Amino acid sequence: MSQRNEAAEDAELTIPGRTPAPSGLMTASPNASEESEQGSMNPRDYVSSLARGLEVLRAFNRTGRKMTLSEVASETGNTRAGARRILLTLVHEGYAVADGKLFDLTPQVLELGYSVLSSKGAWEIARPFIDHLSEEIRESVSAAVLDNFDVVYVSGAQFHRVISVGISVGARFPAHCTANGRVLLAAQPKEMWPGILQSIPLTKMTERTVTDRVEFRKVLEQVREQGWSLVDQELETGLMSIAAPLRNASGGLVGSINVGVPTVRMTAEELVEFILPKLLGTIEKISRALKH
Repeated sequence: MSQRNEAAEDAELTIPGRTPAPSGLMTASPNASEESEQGSMNPRDYVSSLARGLEVLRAFNRTGRKMTLSEVASETGNTRAGARRILLTLVHEGYAVADGKLFDLTPQVLELGYSVLSSKGAWEIARPFIDHLSEEIRESVSAAVLDNFDVVYVSGAQFHRVISVGISVGARFPAHCTANGRVLLAAQPKEMWPGILQSIPLTKMTERTVTDRVEFRKVLEQVREQGWSLVDQELETGLMSIAAPLRNASGGLVGSINVGVPTVRMTAEELVEFILPKLLGTIEKISRALKH
């Protein structure tokens, strides 16, 4: 293909609009003002091809499955030719694989976020406390941050038993049906709640998942009032989790810490009675350590 034709084809590619999240819940998009080199971005600095490549990566995350070239193009709003160039570039760089007609991401994509997540000072400080809690209660413990309407896991300790809960760093789950997610959503400023409740996808993951928006608001209000969240088999049947927020020295929200337990080993009442006090105690120790 000639450079002229390729440029013309690129001009036809569109960047699909993402569902706008409430202010502060997500990072911002390109801005037309030009105040300074350190300020808002000049539109001329916006790299459309990079944005289209990132949208392809997000498309795989949204669908959670392998996709054909046509499916990628449809999901992202790109032309087939544009989507093909992006996919082949990802394959060449090791971030995707092609299996016949299907494309899929490789674990190498975790490199894009893992170094940032794992290098955060707060989680380096928190890690020994998380490890100790896991050993003490003989259950898996994880920490997460909010990314739009998902939670992304940034640290954790897996306790290996015959039946255990294991979540790796970089894993992403819907916030509405996880204890970590509800804690982080409930901690958002109250003025953001209407936008959150209107925009968040309340996908039904199990028969227990709360999908009614009025009921979900009541859930968030309860979590905010009591300071912790317990989710009983709303993400996955047979799995319970309990979480509480972690704040820094100034009271700012750092993330949340969660204990996951199979329902065959413990009831919800036992989780609150025996695990919650140890979880809150651990979070308090981490918060104090962050002040030093």
